[in-house]
Amino acid sequence: MSLSSFGARKAPQESGRRRTRLSPILRLLILTQLAFNIGFFVVLPFLAAHLGRTVGMAGWLVGLVLGLRTFSQQGLFVVGGTLADRYGIRPVVLAGCALRIAGFAWLGYAEQTWTVIGAVLLIGFAAALFSPAVESEVARQAVVWEEESGRSRTRVLALFTVAGQAGAFVGPLLGALLLAVDFRTTCLAGAGVFVLVLAGHAWLLPQRIPGRKRTPVRGGLRLLLRNRPFLALCCAYGAHLLAYNQLYLALPAEVERVTGSQTSLAWLFALSSLLVVTTQLPVTRWVGERLAMRRSMAAGLLLIAAGFAVVAGAAATTRPTGWPGAAALAPVAGFVVLLTFGQMLVVPVARAWVPELAEDGRLGLYTGALSSVSGLVVLLGSSATGTLLDAGLPPAVPWLVLAGVTAAAVGLLPRRG
Repeated sequence: MSLSSFGARKAPQESGRRRTRLSPILRLLILTQLAFNIGFFVVLPFLAAHLGRTVGMAGWLVGLVLGLRTFSQQGLFVVGGTLADRYGIRPVVLAGCALRIAGFAWLGYAEQTWTVIGAVLLIGFAAALFSPAVESEVARQAVVWEEESGRSRTRVLALFTVAGQAGAFVGPLLGALLLAVDFRTTCLAGAGVFVLVLAGHAWLLPQRIPGRKRTPVRGGLRLLLRNRPFLALCCAYGAHLLAYNQLYLALPAEVERVTGSQTSLAWLFALSSLLVVTTQLPVTRWVGERLAMRRSMAAGLLLIAAGFAVVAGAAATTRPTGWPGAAALAPVAGFVVLLTFGQMLVVPVARAWVPELAEDGRLGLYTGALSSVSGLVVLLGSSATGTLLDAGLPPAVPWLVLAGVTAAAVGLLPRRG
């Protein structure tokens, strides 16, 4: 073989390798998700204790403040997504970072109820601006990468999930160290992370991203509300989020029932985070080569339902603190493992599916609506779950109901896309 023919054969191979690499903007946005979660989780896990012990708020008021934060974030994602479609992601992301810096700094000095509520609302609304903007652009860039590389876009979205989970793992560890000084220092550290994010995006994020259209706001919501396949996806994704929310609602109650305390919760949360960080990419790669998007989400929801069923079965056959030592935690650990693997199947696929169902030029609106609609499902479902847990029913009943709801969500998955 001549040298010239070797060069002719080598060039296309190198070109193919270049196409499989992530674009600079994708790498920036994935690192953004890591930084967002580090800055956020430096503060959030310690907020409730600070409000109760330092500020002196009653328990119901602490719950209200945390609920307002969730509403101002998840509930308003659709606003941030719409603004990203209209003005592009750069101004929306920069504005969100600036508001998050102001919110964390304000929270660090807030000592009265109204100032705490104002700071928390500002923190939540900041995320409602930058998160849907970033997520919608990652989804759009993932589609472009899929077309150029011939590989599934879910790989990119899985990497995005891993980056976020890594931030959620590192943030609380850093926050615990800073809390040794005081809560104000923790808040200012969180604000400092977002100062770095703001500076990096002001420097690196392009003014105009090729291929992204700017779409008028008018008429978008009406089209979305007529999009039945997308709304069905939102409800199915909401069932997954409702299940995931049980890490903070049903799981602590069950751990305390079987062990007498909640000291094991931190280890169970760490187990979930480590599983995502270490196995998300291999799982996505393996599943992406074998299952279509609908089947992948269905498999994930059924895994989660199986996790609820495991705890229900154990709760039906054992009494409180009926198993010795670590054996008492085996069913809930099994639930955490199955829930986490189900999440790894559901989350990247749901985000990858949105571009298939969104109207042209309105990916930000649809990405935001996925969070807002599913957040409403979680709000209603969590209230019902809390009622079940407090109703004095046999401990297996809430878990069986949650298993049934999650399994039934498979029937909601759209067949289009």
